[in-house]
Amino acid sequence: MTSVEGGWLAALAKDRGDIDRSSTAERVADKIRTRVLDGAIEPGQPLNEKALGDALRVSRNTLREAFRLLTHERLLVHEYSKGVSVRKPDRHDIEDLYAARRVIEGGALRCWPDATEKARSAVRDAVALGLSSAEKEDWTTVGTANIRFHQAITALAGSARLDEEIKRLLAELRLAFHVMGDPSDFYVGYIPLNRLISTHLDNGGLRAAEDALADYFDRAEKHVVDGLSGE
Repeated sequence: MTSVEGGWLAALAKDRGDIDRSSTAERVADKIRTRVLDGAIEPGQPLNEKALGDALRVSRNTLREAFRLLTHERLLVHEYSKGVSVRKPDRHDIEDLYAARRVIEGGALRCWPDATEKARSAVRDAVALGLSSAEKEDWTTVGTANIRFHQAITALAGSARLDEEIKRLLAELRLAFHVMGDPSDFYVGYIPLNRLISTHLDNGGLRAAEDALADYFDRAEKHVVDGLSGE
């Protein structure tokens, strides 16, 4: 073993005690992130360390590491004397989120011709869930179906890295949806757009699907920005 190799190995050995805790913290962060995506956690909601630690059966240090990860993702905010709470996106956040989504989802959509049938079915299934949930007036599930639709679009690229990135972006965006008022008024206009995109893809109209997705993003960005401005 060279002295250089021994040096970095020795440094890693000192960090081994943090590995299990970090791994657990990432899993805890994923659980909280999933609840944000499901619409169960609202912006501004304080997160009680003891209550969460007891619920998840993790140590305070592990929970704080999970909080740190989610703060880095802009899902949580830590304020001195107030503790940790769920963050509320502002106009700049929304514009930046949609800029990123146009690149990621727009690029992934072009992978439809070469995507697996499983990946294509996930797009169709998300549309079907949105339609059936709207008929039942289950608008929380409509919101979840909308999230799944855009995750499925991204998954067409077959990249685990893009899947993780869009999950983080959509979780942050879901926080903004909470301030949009009546969820039926917010989501009702996007159900037919999702179906239109899916129909174009199934009919071989890739360019038409791209145009419909671009129109979706333009409408949605303005809708959310206007909603934040008028709250």
